[in-house]
Amino acid sequence: MTAGTPAPLKGMLGSIRHSVRKKLMLVVLATTFLALLLMGVAMLVYDLRTTHDAWVSDLFIKANLIGHASAPALAFDDERVARENLALLKDLPKVSAAAIYTAKGALLASYTRAEAGNQNFPALPESDGYRIEGKQLILFKRIENNREIVGTVYLKTSYELMERLRSYVAILASVMVLSLVVAVLMTSWLQQSVTGPILAITDVARQVMARRDFSLRVDKSTDDEIGYMVDTFNAMLAEIGGHTEALEASNRTLQQEIGERRNAKQALLAADRQKDQFLATLAHQLRNLLAPLLNALEVLRLPGNDGRASLATRELMERQLRQLVQLVDDLLDVSRIGTGKLVLRKEQHELGAIVRVAMEAVAPLIQARQHQLDLSLPNQPVYVMADATRLSQVFVNLLINAAKFTDSGGKLAFSVQAGEDKVTITVSDNGIGIPQAMLPLIFDLYAQADRSLERAHASLGVGLSLARKLVQLHGGSITAHSDGADRGSRFTVCLPCLPRSAAGDPAPAHETRSRSGRFRILLADDNVDFAESLSILLKAGGHEVAVTHDGLQALETAAAFKPELCFLDIGLPRLHGYDLARRLRALPATRAACMVAITGWGQPEDKRRSREAGFDHHLAKPVEFERIQELLDQLAANRQAP
Repeated sequence: MTAGTPAPLKGMLGSIRHSVRKKLMLVVLATTFLALLLMGVAMLVYDLRTTHDAWVSDLFIKANLIGHASAPALAFDDERVARENLALLKDLPKVSAAAIYTAKGALLASYTRAEAGNQNFPALPESDGYRIEGKQLILFKRIENNREIVGTVYLKTSYELMERLRSYVAILASVMVLSLVVAVLMTSWLQQSVTGPILAITDVARQVMARRDFSLRVDKSTDDEIGYMVDTFNAMLAEIGGHTEALEASNRTLQQEIGERRNAKQALLAADRQKDQFLATLAHQLRNLLAPLLNALEVLRLPGNDGRASLATRELMERQLRQLVQLVDDLLDVSRIGTGKLVLRKEQHELGAIVRVAMEAVAPLIQARQHQLDLSLPNQPVYVMADATRLSQVFVNLLINAAKFTDSGGKLAFSVQAGEDKVTITVSDNGIGIPQAMLPLIFDLYAQADRSLERAHASLGVGLSLARKLVQLHGGSITAHSDGADRGSRFTVCLPCLPRSAAGDPAPAHETRSRSGRFRILLADDNVDFAESLSILLKAGGHEVAVTHDGLQALETAAAFKPELCFLDIGLPRLHGYDLARRLRALPATRAACMVAITGWGQPEDKRRSREAGFDHHLAKPVEFERIQELLDQLAANRQAP
């Protein structure tokens, strides 16, 4: 309060400031007054605005009606009809004057209400719109006929908005006075039912703050919301200790969550480091495989190479290429398993045949490292329901792993022990072994027992993970055991097997045919080196080969060459392989030709599109020539069959 405040007002304000009862009365009266005032003003503004808009809109409608009715009169300058149209306004007491102007602005007809007295009409019509002059509302509206302005309507009407405003203010004042009287009466009742319990709560709160005694309670006198507030206040006092304990528990939970987030962050960082390690190892592996190939090519370029040197060089190149293909296949298979796209084609197979296929695949590596391999198979055949290719891949990965991580001249063992309903395959070595800490992680993707730069053998950590997933898809299990570093390792695979009584004739693990036959072959591939090298191999087999490097060239060559067999890449320039196959199927010369897709696209979706385009076979690069030779032998056998 300022120094200039009158003493009575100062005393009243001080009394209100120190009294909840008077504050409550002031709040009720002030709230009621302000609410009524704001509501009244809002309704007044809304009503005046609505009334104004309604008047203007109604006047525009009347002007439009008069304009449409008078359009023919304006067309023929018929003053009588125009005047009769204006005379219809006599039933509208608020319209004091009206007029119709021609398109050139000349006054054609006018109307004046008798009690309005003489009216002065504008000499020329104005543009569309309205204006307010005192208590009069004046409006101009153009008359259009077929999008052509033929005249203007002029209307003048009374604008009695102020009378409505005065009536509304009188009603608002009466309502406010009556409402304030009711508010005073209500405040008297609220003093007892509201203020009393609030003062009691205040008194208890003051004592609790002073004495720190949370056993104090407020007496409940009503069962309404105030009574509920008293109960809530009492419950709050009773639960202060509980809140403290809950807060401590919350702090402990928060610390635990912080620890979990810290662990999750560390796991993400570890995964990121593992990814970087994998990429670095992948680059290292690829370089290790490509470097001997480059050296071998240089050796083949040397003049005076004898036959033994060339043979050794080719064997070296074959070993490196096989390892490179194995690396790419493992990565693709891991991706297919992770996305659920790898489907096993299980058939009944004799396990020994699958093992022998795996042995043939790893024999060059074992011989190169001069390992001694002890193979032990049961005397009786063991039959399993398996995908022979995938199960052979498991054995190949385990044998490669044993050969790589065993120093040259080491000992490897592969044994098969058959039971009634399961068979156990064990692959062991006397190599570098596995640290005990790594045994639980050895089958994880990208896991590596030795990550140091000094390690003798780098690994991507893919082979064992892939082997475990393939074994699990066959309904089996795989475990690893090692007595520690430099004490060798042992991997044990358990698979379900068929009872001897239920086993029938097994499907061959690999079917090979040796048939003679020569073909006219169309080879289309934009990889010139691949096309030329494959062409040399095919020609060496006595086949007639036409080589092209784009789709349209292949289509033109096929019409004249009339090939019996077509090896086509998918990603050809100018015309891709799918469309090329469809067009070749439409040509009479190549309709019956065997079409083989040789491409780097090897996903199931790619193979499905190949079948739909008309391909008979789909081979994913890199393709071993043995696979191509098998296909040629098969086609030759089919051609010779009666």
